[in-house]
Amino acid sequence: MEPIIELKDADIYQRETLVLKNINLSINKGEFLYIIGKVGSGKSSLLKTFYNELPLFAGTGSVCGYHLEKIRSKDIPFLRRRLGIIFQDFQLLSDRSVYKNFEFVLKATEWKDEKAIKERIQEVLSIVRMENSGSRMPHQLSGGEQQRIGIARALLNNPEIILADEPTGNLDPETSESLLRVFMEIHREGKTIVMATHDYPIIQKFPARKIICEAGSIRELDDETTMIDFESLLDEPLSDQ
Repeated sequence: MEPIIELKDADIYQRETLVLKNINLSINKGEFLYIIGKVGSGKSSLLKTFYNELPLFAGTGSVCGYHLEKIRSKDIPFLRRRLGIIFQDFQLLSDRSVYKNFEFVLKATEWKDEKAIKERIQEVLSIVRMENSGSRMPHQLSGGEQQRIGIARALLNNPEIILADEPTGNLDPETSESLLRVFMEIHREGKTIVMATHDYPIIQKFPARKIICEAGSIRELDDETTMIDFESLLDEPLSDQ
């Protein structure tokens, strides 16, 4: 199977600091992958490399057929349209409704037909079970509701890959579990999902392939990793990268 994301001998930098060295990673289409690691271990930097927020200066990489080490500036927006990116802090525009947030994204990506825009917004709101939330303002939503809206926004352009950076980090356990059920439903529809997280109960309840960022590198974790093992991997937080 052709990987939808692949890094070979990649060095990942945050400004001038080498965060991850000699990374080799292959993710197939339709796969669900957790990225775990201490604060500052490189989880977010790895995700940012996939959407070229952090350019790849050493090694090679490809995402959705785009070669990261030689991608042209004019092609970066086209790469990002094939990705859905979900942040821990939601990043909704606070001065407009959910509908207007979504309309802004679609018009920025060259949707022009108002009827098609309205239909697509309703489709993605239905996927996350927020059908009646289009007229609400972000401040009127709970944290869990805002994150569901963040997932729906990421789905607007029917991306091939969902990249989620600590999406349950600010949520209580019950809300986190509800959110992961949404992710799993999206995954069952064939989406590739890559999620950075340190939420062990979620990983335990919704098992999938796991890698850990540690000591400037990555390695695979097997399914036998216990709660004690997991906590030992994530203690003593590092400085944020």
